[in-house]
Amino acid sequence: MRVEELASVHNDDSHAPPHTLEDATVLQIVPALREEPIARTVLDVASALVQSGARALVAAEEGPLVGELTAFGGEWAPLVNATVNPFRLRRSARTLERLIASEHVDVVHAQSIGGAWIARMAATRIPVRLVTTLLDVPPSGLRGYWAGALARGDWVITPSNFAAAPVMARHKIPLERVTVIPRSIDVAAFDPAAVDAARVEAVQDAWRIMQTARILLVPGRVAPWNGQLILPDVARLLLDSGVRGFVFVLAGEHRSYRKYARAVAKEAEVKGVQAFIRFAGHCRDMPAAFAAADTVVVPAIEAPVFGRAVAQAQAMGRPVVTSDVGVLPEHVAAPPEMPEEVRTGWVAKAGDAGELAHALGEAFALDETAYRTMSERARHFAEYMFSPRSAVAATHAVYGALLARPLADSGERVGSAAKRAQGR
Repeated sequence: MRVEELASVHNDDSHAPPHTLEDATVLQIVPALREEPIARTVLDVASALVQSGARALVAAEEGPLVGELTAFGGEWAPLVNATVNPFRLRRSARTLERLIASEHVDVVHAQSIGGAWIARMAATRIPVRLVTTLLDVPPSGLRGYWAGALARGDWVITPSNFAAAPVMARHKIPLERVTVIPRSIDVAAFDPAAVDAARVEAVQDAWRIMQTARILLVPGRVAPWNGQLILPDVARLLLDSGVRGFVFVLAGEHRSYRKYARAVAKEAEVKGVQAFIRFAGHCRDMPAAFAAADTVVVPAIEAPVFGRAVAQAQAMGRPVVTSDVGVLPEHVAAPPEMPEEVRTGWVAKAGDAGELAHALGEAFALDETAYRTMSERARHFAEYMFSPRSAVAATHAVYGALLARPLADSGERVGSAAKRAQGR
């Protein structure tokens, strides 16, 4: 099909473009329908679209989630997009053009680098509203060049301000075209009401910790980027300030980076705090681990990809002390960004034992009423920020806002493509 034919099929009189999400057709693009966080979010969005009366298509390579998608009324279209090979991208773009035209797609939402390139190429040939989602960590080098396609949507969704800032600056994206939608977590599994006392006692027994000890849970693999090497210094500072009755529980696999784990243990011995630091190994029941904790500590010194531990801890109603790297500060309600009365945790300078110890000292100073209030606040904050329902609602709001706008930008892209085609 020529450009003009594709556009006329999409815009024929039998399909009046909708101005609301109901009755619209939305096509999401992900690499594959495998059990991965992004694919799971896509299914959540698709399910809610179907329930609202819209039509939900997902273009991806095949995977185990295809059956789940079609079971609730979503539709799957095979599309190769986990590539940056120019020839494969062009072939997939032609496939996508035909799909948009034949299925009268109103909104395309690309959530992969290859998918964004394909969607952008298709959008220069046929009018369609284009939404893109940025990567969780801003890429650099050649990958940064290819990822630039994710910045060229009519509307750009970002999982965090951390992910958006360098991309907005590089590609001069206006603020009004960007919406922050944090990655969701399973707030039903990470819910204090869903974890019974027996599960909590089981993890405490496995850790061999007295029930009277205040547990400072440090979730995640014991590895250089996670910053556990600072904990012996923090423990020493707490002890010197008169704080007692605590233990850092490092709940994460510690054999992959044995040299680093030994360095943490050696530093604890040198500082005389080995009794206050426990290597618990991998924990299979993290909701119970969070429930067993008094405070959760995330001392990362490099930006994590997702930072889910901070969100999960708050969903379990646990105050968090975290470092100021990557997305982590955005996942905690803390001054100066948020008022003191809505605090759910503390943010300390990465690698600064003094700041981390000071924050933990403030956490220890909470009386029972203040602690319970912060715990409840943390749970409410997590439900609002990180629940799948919130992510779906925010994504649908983006689609709805785009549908309320005329297709001017897409029309200009198609017009330019037609002129180029006529000039050949």
